[in-house]
Amino acid sequence: MILHKFKMGYVEDPYLYAARPIWEWQQTEKGKWVMENVIEPPVFHIEPDMFTMGHFVSITGNLTPEAETYFRLKYE
Repeated sequence: MILHKFKMGYVEDPYLYAARPIWEWQQTEKGKWVMENVIEPPVFHIEPDMFTMGHFVSITGNLTPEAETYFRLKYE
């Protein structure tokens, strides 16, 4: 499931520039909760945004059914 997503503008190395927003997200209440309750380490994906020439970044991971219900009720 998608745990977090954000947009980035055009950059030469999107993997390098995605590191800071991902780290900042991990320091939030939502990010800390996800990191404590995820079954395996989350994975981030970078996709091109054809309309702005930037990038979409999404963080995905697996949660138990109980944790997923809590996540959807509290954070979405």
